[in-house]
Amino acid sequence: MHPPVRLVAMDMDGTLLPALAQTLSERTGRALVAAQQAGITLAIATGRRLGYTLPPVEGLGLRADTVLITSNGAAVCTLGGETIDRCQMPARVARGLCCVLRPFGTVVFTFDRPGRSEMVLEDLSQAHGRITLWVEANRKAIEVVKPLEDALTEGNDPVQGMAAGSVAQMRAAEQALQASAWAAACACVRTEYPARDLAILDLLPPGISKGWALERLAHRLGVDRRETMAIGDNWNDLEMLSWAGQGVLMANAVPELRTMARMRGWKQAPSSEEDGVAVILESILQKRTVARG
Repeated sequence: MHPPVRLVAMDMDGTLLPALAQTLSERTGRALVAAQQAGITLAIATGRRLGYTLPPVEGLGLRADTVLITSNGAAVCTLGGETIDRCQMPARVARGLCCVLRPFGTVVFTFDRPGRSEMVLEDLSQAHGRITLWVEANRKAIEVVKPLEDALTEGNDPVQGMAAGSVAQMRAAEQALQASAWAAACACVRTEYPARDLAILDLLPPGISKGWALERLAHRLGVDRRETMAIGDNWNDLEMLSWAGQGVLMANAVPELRTMARMRGWKQAPSSEEDGVAVILESILQKRTVARG
């Protein structure tokens, strides 16, 4: 039997948010606030940059100490603005990745700084063709630099890189990266959305992941992994689902992950369209009420 949950880490897109949505449902918002009021620490763990993470969670009534694990673990802070962790990729590595990945799709690098040039890419029209919604949502933070290497000068180190294209393109890009001289210089996680034929390669400093950030956060809070729950739906959630003592996979997850969930004994939540995170949090709170008698 698992001990009571003290820390819950949740992915955003496809988990807290249904596909293509930018606002949380009222039920999910209420469940998050209720969990905090019951003493559960919440961490939102996403591949999004900080500025893109904030809009869906601001105004929900969450506490200032709500943890935001952004850029797939490379930058961690609180909703109130306290910096907890930050890791950067050396600019020389980022320049090398440009050469490897440019033939396969759109390449973007994110920097831990507000305003325009927080994100840089070299072909806005190419990005529009595959990730139009993302471009529109991030337009104020994007600067076009061609060649992209010119934005990656020595000391101007990004926190994360991203390549985006079709599923086939990104699988080929991942193979090319693994065969390149830069394979050991960065971590690479593929996220797929087959219904949209969209895939994203997240490029991070070696060893960095949502799971790495969650483990460090739990240690900082004095929370055991058995008291930690992780909820996610895609490949960039794998490390945190594996590290947490209580893994929960969304019903809308990719088939390969659903098979893995059965083998590893992870619970399954209803889909993001069905407020799956709210269902899980409500269940936790109900069990607490029953236990108190």
